[in-house]
Amino acid sequence: QVHLVESGGGLVQPGGSLRLSCAASGSMFSIYAMGWYHQAPGKQRDLVATITSGGDVNSADSVKGRFTISRDNAKNTVYLQMRDLKPEDTAVYYCCAVGFDRHYWGQGTQVTVSS
Repeated sequence: QVHLVESGGGLVQPGGSLRLSCAASGSMFSIYAMGWYHQAPGKQRDLVATITSGGDVNSADSVKGRFTISRDNAKNTVYLQMRDLKPEDTAVYYCCAVGFDRHYWGQGTQVTVSS
C-alpha cells in the first residue's frame, strides 16, 4: 500500500501562484511515477503532469509553460508549482502514485482561482 498526503491548495486570484506538495509513504518499490490530476465539478479527472523517478515529465498542454512538476526522491515527495493561474484551473487536485499494477490517490486538495 501507498499513502499520499497533499498540501498547499487554497484560494488565489487570477495570475497568482500556488505550490502543491504530496508526500508518499509505504511500499514505494512498485511506484515508477508520481504526479497530479485535477477534477472540476461535473467533469472527469484529467492529467495535469507526471514525473518518473528518472525525471521524465509528461504534462497537459493546458499547463505547459505555467506549471512545473518536480520531485524529491529521497523524501518521496512530488511538487507542483503553479504560476499564472486562471479561473479554469479551479478544481480539486489529486496526487497520484503510478504503480505497475495500479494507481494510488491522495484525498485531494481544492484550488480555487477567483477574484
